[in-house]
Amino acid sequence: MRTLWITALLAFGLDQLSKWLVVHVMELSRLGVIEVFPPFLTFRMGWNRGINFGLFGDGDASRWVLIALAVAICCFVLYWTRRERGDFRVMLATGLLVGGALGNVVDRLVYGAVADFLNMSCCGIRNPYTFNIADISIFVGAVALAVWSGRSSESA
Repeated sequence: MRTLWITALLAFGLDQLSKWLVVHVMELSRLGVIEVFPPFLTFRMGWNRGINFGLFGDGDASRWVLIALAVAICCFVLYWTRRERGDFRVMLATGLLVGGALGNVVDRLVYGAVADFLNMSCCGIRNPYTFNIADISIFVGAVALAVWSGRSSESA
């Protein structure tokens, strides 16, 4: 369980630090766009009031529903993975997912929306969407849980 909480804290901390630096120190919320390594990496300010790609982001009620949903999912994942406490990989994956989800919850509480700023494009294809470190943590954690969860009981 220690691995889970350390990983969650690191994912959460890195996410919040990156958002603070980009939004407040680099003033991306005022500038809108900062070309970092064009066209591959651009910081492009995006305030996501919904879920992926801004879906279901209408009104203040959806903000609170999404906060409650994220916290409920975190609780469920923590409960679901407790049976695999001895599996380092599962604890790492759970920590990534929970830390990232809670990072986005804090954004919704503080800003009213999730602060997205990473935009990556390649090979002549322009990606219009932005994401953040929390989104990466959630994605990697969820995929890793899908791959690794339940493996420890199979090998016993």
